[in-house]
Amino acid sequence: MNSANARQRADELAHRLQKRMTELEQERHIAPLPPVVAGGALVVPAGLLAQFLPAKPSVDPGLFARDPAAIARVEQVAMEAVMAREARLGYDPDDVSREKRGYDTESKVPATRDAPNRLRFIEVKGRAVGAETVTVTKNEIITALHVPEQFLLALVEVDGDVARQVRYLKRPFHREPDFGANSVNYDIADLLSCADISEAG
Repeated sequence: MNSANARQRADELAHRLQKRMTELEQERHIAPLPPVVAGGALVVPAGLLAQFLPAKPSVDPGLFARDPAAIARVEQVAMEAVMAREARLGYDPDDVSREKRGYDTESKVPATRDAPNRLRFIEVKGRAVGAETVTVTKNEIITALHVPEQFLLALVEVDGDVARQVRYLKRPFHREPDFGANSVNYDIADLLSCADISEAG
């Protein structure tokens, strides 16, 4: 290696050494940033939490989505309550729920001198205490719209094996469901605010 090449090589090594020493000096002054909290969790024992929550109704509304036996039992209690109510009002009710007519009970009104026999078409919906929604099929809604003077939606609040309240809603629906809908979930509070409510029908 001639002297010119040797000097160039020495300059390069000196420059690399200086650069590396500068980097090492900078690394000595590195300090961590303050931690950033991205989330948190509070763990509460279930027993303690239960002491502060309101008591649940004897029938959990969530069972309706999970337990077919609970659904069938509530529907049975609701149907029995409506049939008994119709009989007390002097009507002659008939359970036609298996025939899928768009209503569950066909109740005959006794004829009078001024009016012939007529029918009341009652769709029965049993809901557990605390339930906030009710599902109505497309067929039931269309039936209600086609015979508004005769159709009643019976909302029955069921607690265990007891029907706590029976409310008849006249003209509960105002339009047909969308073409592709098989059923519609209604907010019970909205239904009660928009329909004519009668304890006696």
